[in-house]
Amino acid sequence: MQNQLSPRRRFVKAAMNAPYLERDEERALAQRWRDHGDDAALHRLTHAHMRLVIAIAARFRHFGLPMSDLIQEGHVGLLEAAARFEPEREVRFSTYATWWIRASIQDYILRNWSIVRGGTSSTQKALFFNLRRLRARLGQGVSPMPEQQMYSEIAAAVGVSEDDVALMDSRLSAPDSSLNAPMLESETGGAERQDFLVSDAPLQDETVGAALDSEKRSLRLQAALQVLNERELRIVRARRLSEEGATLESLGHALGISKERVRQIESRALEKLRSALLAEAGADADAAFV
Repeated sequence: MQNQLSPRRRFVKAAMNAPYLERDEERALAQRWRDHGDDAALHRLTHAHMRLVIAIAARFRHFGLPMSDLIQEGHVGLLEAAARFEPEREVRFSTYATWWIRASIQDYILRNWSIVRGGTSSTQKALFFNLRRLRARLGQGVSPMPEQQMYSEIAAAVGVSEDDVALMDSRLSAPDSSLNAPMLESETGGAERQDFLVSDAPLQDETVGAALDSEKRSLRLQAALQVLNERELRIVRARRLSEEGATLESLGHALGISKERVRQIESRALEKLRSALLAEAGADADAAFV
Protein backbone atom coordinates (compact mmCIF):
# COMPACT_ATOMS: atom_id res chain seq x y z
CA MET A 1 0.00 0.00 0.00
CA GLN A 2 1.42 3.37 -1.01
CA ASN A 3 2.39 5.61 1.90
CA GLN A 4 0.20 8.65 2.33
CA LEU A 5 1.82 12.06 2.07
CA SER A 6 2.24 14.11 5.23
CA PRO A 7 0.02 17.19 5.61
CA ARG A 8 2.95 19.49 4.87
CA ARG A 9 3.91 17.61 1.73
CA ARG A 10 0.30 17.64 0.56
CA PHE A 11 0.18 21.39 1.16
CA VAL A 12 3.41 21.96 -0.77
CA LYS A 13 2.21 19.77 -3.63
CA ALA A 14 -1.10 21.65 -3.81
CA ALA A 15 0.72 24.98 -3.80
CA MET A 16 3.03 23.92 -6.60
CA ASN A 17 0.08 22.72 -8.70
CA ALA A 18 -1.89 25.95 -8.27
CA PRO A 19 -2.48 27.69 -11.61
CA TYR A 20 -0.58 30.86 -12.43
CA LEU A 21 -2.52 34.08 -12.80
CA GLU A 22 -2.38 36.29 -15.85
CA ARG A 23 -1.68 39.98 -15.26
CA ASP A 24 -5.27 41.10 -15.94
CA GLU A 25 -6.76 38.34 -13.79
CA GLU A 26 -4.35 39.11 -10.95
CA ARG A 27 -5.25 42.81 -11.10
CA ALA A 28 -8.97 42.07 -11.10
CA LEU A 29 -8.67 39.80 -8.05
CA ALA A 30 -6.62 42.43 -6.18
CA GLN A 31 -9.20 45.11 -6.95
CA ARG A 32 -12.08 42.91 -5.80
CA TRP A 33 -10.33 42.22 -2.52
CA ARG A 34 -9.34 45.84 -1.92
CA ASP A 35 -12.59 47.49 -3.00
CA HIS A 36 -15.18 44.91 -1.93
CA GLY A 37 -13.44 42.69 0.64
CA ASP A 38 -14.05 39.62 -1.55
CA ASP A 39 -12.62 36.67 0.43
CA ALA A 40 -12.82 34.36 -2.58
CA ALA A 41 -10.66 36.78 -4.59
CA LEU A 42 -8.14 36.95 -1.73
CA HIS A 43 -8.00 33.15 -1.54
CA ARG A 44 -7.33 32.78 -5.27
CA LEU A 45 -4.70 35.53 -5.21
CA THR A 46 -2.77 34.12 -2.26
CA HIS A 47 -3.17 30.47 -3.26
CA ALA A 48 -1.60 31.20 -6.64
CA HIS A 49 1.44 32.71 -4.89
CA MET A 50 2.04 30.12 -2.18
CA ARG A 51 4.80 28.60 -4.31
CA LEU A 52 6.58 31.95 -3.92
CA VAL A 53 6.23 31.68 -0.14
CA ILE A 54 7.67 28.17 -0.15
CA ALA A 55 10.59 29.17 -2.37
CA ILE A 56 11.52 32.10 -0.13
CA ALA A 57 11.08 30.06 3.06
CA ALA A 58 13.44 27.40 1.68
CA ARG A 59 16.24 29.98 1.53
CA PHE A 60 16.14 30.28 5.33
CA ARG A 61 15.91 26.61 6.31
CA HIS A 62 19.60 26.53 7.36
CA PHE A 63 18.71 28.54 10.48
CA GLY A 64 17.35 25.33 12.00
CA LEU A 65 13.72 26.38 12.44
CA PRO A 66 10.82 24.18 11.26
CA MET A 67 10.08 24.63 7.57
CA SER A 68 6.35 24.58 8.28
CA ASP A 69 6.73 27.56 10.62
CA LEU A 70 8.75 29.46 8.03
CA ILE A 71 6.03 28.85 5.44
CA GLN A 72 3.33 29.91 7.87
CA GLU A 73 5.14 33.17 8.65
CA GLY A 74 5.70 33.73 4.96
CA HIS A 75 1.96 33.34 4.42
CA VAL A 76 1.40 36.08 7.01
CA GLY A 77 3.64 38.33 4.93
CA LEU A 78 1.71 37.35 1.80
CA LEU A 79 -1.57 38.40 3.41
CA GLU A 80 0.01 41.68 4.49
CA ALA A 81 1.12 42.29 0.92
CA ALA A 82 -2.40 41.59 -0.34
CA ALA A 83 -3.79 44.14 2.13
CA ARG A 84 -1.37 46.83 0.96
CA PHE A 85 -1.14 46.08 -2.77
CA GLU A 86 -2.19 48.83 -5.18
CA PRO A 87 -3.05 47.21 -8.54
CA GLU A 88 -3.20 50.50 -10.44
CA ARG A 89 0.58 50.89 -10.11
CA GLU A 90 1.03 48.21 -12.81
CA VAL A 91 3.41 46.14 -10.68
CA ARG A 92 3.04 42.37 -10.56
CA PHE A 93 1.81 41.13 -7.20
CA SER A 94 4.69 38.64 -6.87
CA THR A 95 7.23 41.46 -7.16
CA TYR A 96 5.50 43.44 -4.43
CA ALA A 97 4.80 40.47 -2.17
CA THR A 98 8.37 39.17 -2.18
CA TRP A 99 9.56 41.91 0.20
CA TRP A 100 6.72 41.35 2.67
CA ILE A 101 7.16 37.57 2.66
CA ARG A 102 10.90 37.80 3.26
CA ALA A 103 10.47 40.47 5.96
CA SER A 104 7.91 38.36 7.83
CA ILE A 105 10.11 35.26 7.73
CA GLN A 106 13.20 37.19 8.83
CA ASP A 107 11.31 38.78 11.72
CA TYR A 108 10.17 35.32 12.85
CA ILE A 109 13.74 33.99 12.70
CA LEU A 110 15.10 36.90 14.73
CA ARG A 111 12.42 36.34 17.39
CA ASN A 112 12.88 32.57 17.66
CA TRP A 113 16.43 31.67 16.67
CA SER A 114 17.74 32.59 20.12
CA ILE A 115 16.26 33.56 23.48
CA VAL A 116 18.63 36.54 23.37
CA ARG A 117 17.12 39.15 21.09
CA GLY A 118 19.49 40.37 18.38
CA GLY A 119 19.35 42.28 15.14
CA THR A 120 17.27 45.19 16.40
CA SER A 121 18.59 47.67 13.81
CA SER A 122 18.56 47.34 10.03
CA THR A 123 22.35 46.96 9.88
CA GLN A 124 22.30 44.29 12.59
CA LYS A 125 19.61 42.39 10.67
CA ALA A 126 21.70 42.60 7.50
CA LEU A 127 24.70 41.26 9.42
CA PHE A 128 22.67 38.40 10.92
CA PHE A 129 21.34 37.19 7.58
CA ASN A 130 24.49 37.79 5.48
CA LEU A 131 27.34 36.86 7.81
CA ARG A 132 27.53 33.19 6.82
CA ARG A 133 27.33 33.99 3.11
CA LEU A 134 30.00 36.69 3.29
CA ARG A 135 32.25 34.50 5.43
CA ALA A 136 31.95 31.61 2.99
CA ARG A 137 32.71 33.88 0.03
CA LEU A 138 35.78 35.41 1.68
CA GLY A 139 37.02 31.95 2.65
CA GLN A 140 37.12 30.64 -0.91
CA GLY A 141 40.73 31.69 -1.50
CA VAL A 142 43.68 29.34 -1.83
CA SER A 143 44.95 30.23 1.63
CA PRO A 144 42.64 30.94 4.58
CA MET A 145 42.08 34.61 5.31
CA PRO A 146 43.07 35.78 8.81
CA GLU A 147 40.04 36.12 11.03
CA GLN A 148 40.65 39.78 11.86
CA GLN A 149 40.95 40.69 8.19
CA MET A 150 37.76 38.78 7.44
CA TYR A 151 35.93 40.65 10.20
CA SER A 152 37.22 43.93 8.79
CA GLU A 153 35.96 43.23 5.27
CA ILE A 154 32.57 41.98 6.48
CA ALA A 155 32.19 45.06 8.70
CA ALA A 156 32.93 47.33 5.73
CA ALA A 157 30.48 45.44 3.48
CA VAL A 158 27.57 45.54 5.95
CA GLY A 159 28.30 48.89 7.61
CA VAL A 160 28.89 47.79 11.21
CA SER A 161 31.90 47.69 13.52
CA GLU A 162 34.36 44.79 13.66
CA ASP A 163 33.29 44.14 17.26
CA ASP A 164 29.68 43.68 16.06
CA VAL A 165 30.88 41.16 13.46
CA ALA A 166 32.90 39.22 16.04
CA LEU A 167 29.98 39.17 18.48
CA MET A 168 27.49 38.00 15.84
CA ASP A 169 29.93 35.35 14.60
CA SER A 170 30.25 33.93 18.11
CA ARG A 171 26.46 33.90 18.51
CA LEU A 172 25.94 32.07 15.23
CA SER A 173 28.69 29.54 15.95
CA ALA A 174 26.69 27.65 18.59
CA PRO A 175 23.07 27.35 19.78
CA ASP A 176 21.79 28.56 23.14
CA SER A 177 22.72 26.44 26.16
CA SER A 178 20.39 26.04 29.10
CA LEU A 179 21.78 26.94 32.52
CA ASN A 180 19.96 23.87 33.84
CA ALA A 181 21.76 21.56 31.41
CA PRO A 182 23.79 18.95 33.34
CA MET A 183 27.58 18.88 32.98
CA LEU A 184 29.55 15.69 32.48
CA GLU A 185 28.83 13.59 35.56
CA SER A 186 32.32 12.07 35.57
CA GLU A 187 33.85 15.53 36.05
CA THR A 188 31.26 17.44 38.07
CA GLY A 189 29.10 14.86 39.79
CA GLY A 190 26.05 15.78 37.69
CA ALA A 191 26.04 19.48 38.54
CA GLU A 192 24.27 21.99 36.30
CA ARG A 193 25.89 24.83 34.37
CA GLN A 194 24.37 27.44 36.68
CA ASP A 195 26.24 25.89 39.63
CA PHE A 196 29.50 27.24 38.17
CA LEU A 197 28.32 30.83 37.76
CA VAL A 198 29.95 32.79 40.56
CA SER A 199 28.97 36.33 41.47
CA ASP A 200 31.03 38.56 43.75
CA ALA A 201 28.09 40.92 44.31
CA PRO A 202 26.49 40.92 47.77
CA LEU A 203 23.18 39.15 48.32
CA GLN A 204 19.98 41.10 47.84
CA ASP A 205 19.15 41.20 51.55
CA GLU A 206 22.63 42.55 52.27
CA THR A 207 22.25 45.23 49.58
CA VAL A 208 18.85 46.33 50.92
CA GLY A 209 20.07 46.29 54.50
CA ALA A 210 23.11 48.41 53.62
CA ALA A 211 20.91 50.92 51.76
CA LEU A 212 18.53 51.24 54.73
CA ASP A 213 21.40 51.67 57.18
CA SER A 214 22.99 54.30 54.95
CA GLU A 215 19.71 56.22 54.74
CA LYS A 216 19.30 56.14 58.53
CA ARG A 217 22.86 57.38 59.10
CA SER A 218 22.32 60.18 56.59
CA LEU A 219 19.13 61.33 58.31
CA ARG A 220 20.78 61.26 61.75
CA LEU A 221 23.77 63.19 60.47
CA GLN A 222 21.60 65.86 58.82
CA ALA A 223 19.71 66.32 62.08
CA ALA A 224 22.96 66.54 64.08
CA LEU A 225 24.40 69.18 61.74
CA GLN A 226 21.73 71.57 62.96
CA VAL A 227 23.67 72.08 66.23
CA LEU A 228 26.60 73.72 64.37
CA ASN A 229 26.89 77.40 63.66
CA GLU A 230 27.48 78.68 60.13
CA ARG A 231 31.29 78.69 60.26
CA GLU A 232 31.51 75.26 61.91
CA LEU A 233 29.11 73.83 59.36
CA ARG A 234 31.14 75.25 56.48
CA ILE A 235 34.37 73.76 57.80
CA VAL A 236 32.86 70.32 58.49
CA ARG A 237 31.22 70.16 55.06
CA ALA A 238 34.45 71.19 53.32
CA ARG A 239 36.73 68.92 55.38
CA ARG A 240 34.60 65.82 56.13
CA LEU A 241 31.56 65.76 53.85
CA SER A 242 33.11 66.46 50.45
CA GLU A 243 34.97 64.02 48.24
CA GLU A 244 38.01 66.26 47.74
CA GLY A 245 38.45 67.35 51.36
CA ALA A 246 39.68 70.93 51.68
CA THR A 247 42.99 71.61 53.43
CA LEU A 248 43.27 73.58 56.65
CA GLU A 249 45.35 76.17 54.85
CA SER A 250 42.83 76.74 52.02
CA LEU A 251 39.95 77.06 54.49
CA GLY A 252 41.95 79.45 56.67
CA HIS A 253 42.65 81.63 53.65
CA ALA A 254 38.96 81.61 52.64
CA LEU A 255 37.76 82.47 56.18
CA GLY A 256 40.54 84.95 56.98
CA ILE A 257 41.91 82.93 59.92
CA SER A 258 44.94 80.74 60.55
CA LYS A 259 44.96 77.04 59.72
CA GLU A 260 45.46 76.26 63.42
CA ARG A 261 42.27 78.15 64.20
CA VAL A 262 40.47 76.13 61.50
CA ARG A 263 41.71 72.92 63.15
CA GLN A 264 40.41 74.05 66.54
CA ILE A 265 36.98 74.97 65.13
CA GLU A 266 36.80 71.63 63.30
CA SER A 267 37.70 69.69 66.46
CA ARG A 268 35.08 71.53 68.50
CA ALA A 269 32.44 70.99 65.75
CA LEU A 270 33.13 67.26 65.62
CA GLU A 271 32.72 67.00 69.41
CA LYS A 272 29.36 68.76 69.15
CA LEU A 273 28.30 66.37 66.39
CA ARG A 274 29.31 63.31 68.42
CA SER A 275 27.33 64.54 71.38
CA ALA A 276 24.27 65.19 69.21
CA LEU A 277 24.48 61.78 67.58
CA LEU A 278 24.97 59.98 70.89
CA ALA A 279 22.00 61.76 72.36
CA GLU A 280 19.78 60.71 69.45
CA ALA A 281 20.90 57.22 68.49
CA GLY A 282 23.14 55.87 71.26
CA ALA A 283 26.77 54.83 71.29
CA ASP A 284 26.61 53.06 67.89
CA ALA A 285 26.08 56.37 66.10
CA ASP A 286 29.53 57.54 67.16
CA ALA A 287 31.21 54.57 65.50
CA ALA A 288 29.05 54.94 62.39
CA PHE A 289 29.99 58.60 61.95
CA VAL A 290 33.69 58.14 62.58
